[in-house]
Amino acid sequence: MRAVAFLGALLAAGLLTTATGAAPAWPKHPVQLVVPYGPGGAVDVIGRFVAEHLAQSLGQPVVVLNKPGANANIGPAAVAHADADGYTLLASSTATVVNPLLEKNLSWRPQQFVPVARYVQAPNVLVVPASLDVKTLAEFVALARARPGLATSMAGPGTPQTISTGLLAQAAGIHLTEVAYKGGVSYLPDLISGRLSVSIAPMNVVLQHVRDGKLIALAVTAEARSPMLPEVPTLAEAGYPEATGVSWYGLHAPAGTPQHAIERLVQAVRAATEDSNVRERVAAVGAETAFLDTKAFEAFLADETAKAQRYVQAAKSMTK
Repeated sequence: MRAVAFLGALLAAGLLTTATGAAPAWPKHPVQLVVPYGPGGAVDVIGRFVAEHLAQSLGQPVVVLNKPGANANIGPAAVAHADADGYTLLASSTATVVNPLLEKNLSWRPQQFVPVARYVQAPNVLVVPASLDVKTLAEFVALARARPGLATSMAGPGTPQTISTGLLAQAAGIHLTEVAYKGGVSYLPDLISGRLSVSIAPMNVVLQHVRDGKLIALAVTAEARSPMLPEVPTLAEAGYPEATGVSWYGLHAPAGTPQHAIERLVQAVRAATEDSNVRERVAAVGAETAFLDTKAFEAFLADETAKAQRYVQAAKSMTK
């Protein structure tokens, strides 16, 4: 009887340890990463770089599923209504913050997600055609004040480039005429030729044209100078910190996802951003690894949301 009681006590202690001391095994099967854009775009390409390394860290495949459409809202809706078990994730970006501010009838809301981690950011660059003959942002602002209505490319409502352009116009007291383009790099010929006077554009799109002397870089939009254009000041250094902003890429999960799954994902994202191969591949598309854990990512998103709200509220007065 004593032996049975002793074994029973050991078993009970073992069960208690298992219940309180060890997190459940996760993941037990493949994880799905939903990209709300088609193949080949920045969110897709960078997401695939990271997904490959996540699979190594997690010991399970990470399958990228493209769900484009409806201004990048189909993907978030699918993830928002998925089981909150960590097996369905969203490749998030600026649209995750901005779309709920611009669109009233979405089938998803920000409260249906929890941020996991940020893995990459991409600085944008304020450029002008060489023919405009300005060398600094101060010179451009002076010109824009003297010639209201200078043309700028419209990357799309709520994009990081459009938000930075609008906030700069508001802070500098200038009015720019937005010219809409279908997307991609279709505005480049007009920018290089001088039909457009200014653009805030992705680094990878304009970098070679800056190096070739066709475009003049006046400022980068990130908080720090870019190693790709180390001689170019930031918007903050040029006197306009209000317009600072980057394109960013991260992971969101459905609200209610177990904490042990979130923690495992954060560790895996950190490992991916520290991997030299991932860093090189990300740099090749004009971006940089920029890890933020959940707490830091939440603070970053709060700042991004406040900035986007300022843009949305003042959009009509910032540009004409």
